[in-house]
Amino acid sequence: MSYIGRFAPTPSGPLHLGSLLAALASFLDARHAKGRWLVRIEDIDPPRCPTGTTETILRQLDAFGLTWDGPVRHQSERHAAYQAALERLAALGLAYPCSCSRKEWREYAIYPGWCRHGPLHPERSLAWRLRSDLGRRPVEWEDRRLGHQRFDPAELGDVVLKRKDDLWAYQLAVVVDDADQGVSDVVRGADLLDNTPWQRQLQDALGFPVPRYLHLPLVLGDNGQKLSKQNLAPALPTDEAGIRHTLHHALQRLGQQPPREMAHACVADQLDAAINAWRPERLRDMATNEH
Repeated sequence: MSYIGRFAPTPSGPLHLGSLLAALASFLDARHAKGRWLVRIEDIDPPRCPTGTTETILRQLDAFGLTWDGPVRHQSERHAAYQAALERLAALGLAYPCSCSRKEWREYAIYPGWCRHGPLHPERSLAWRLRSDLGRRPVEWEDRRLGHQRFDPAELGDVVLKRKDDLWAYQLAVVVDDADQGVSDVVRGADLLDNTPWQRQLQDALGFPVPRYLHLPLVLGDNGQKLSKQNLAPALPTDEAGIRHTLHHALQRLGQQPPREMAHACVADQLDAAINAWRPERLRDMATNEH
């Protein structure tokens, strides 16, 4: 199987160190395998995506030498494909309309499945959920870093596939696009590890191939929280010296042991050396207070 990897950011803000590490790891993994590397913009939630942020992210990737293959895909243009997949799932009895609000089931750890056999309040706006209790259970796969994984999706609940406001949810969109783009390898943060069982259920139900998964250690701030836009992680530098330093630091944080003398090398030379030396088994915890 030929290697096709991807980086799929949500354009809710500029890239920060955590998102750079995810992009860099997936880029190096693809280029080391002499594969293709795609960029997909997950802009299915317009209120979270300020105007101009996509262009900022693409400029940042370019500045760090992370060049992609083929055109950039925008999920906001993929409504028909997601709708077709949802209709297939509904026909199989694996997706159902749900009228419940989060407030109504707030005392439960997961959604109790009240609408599985028909919406309790059909007059309301309806979301669509996945029947996590049907299909293959438990879900098992081999993660390239974490080893054997085993989850029962029913213990995670019936995830939303389409929201009440008619916006598509992440779980369905990512599965449809990974399959359509022939993605063979998904390299992403460990915060998405427990999303994989739902995605494996969807892949199985829709007859899609299953990519290999590598879940990266999370980047934590000094307060122990994940580095994210919501936690106000600082944006990446834009000056040449800052970019070179940050790239070298990112390679160190990925456990790749770049030679000290490469710290001031140009981006292209750093990446060429890193591609040749890429060893995913060196990945380690990547907390911001590590040096």
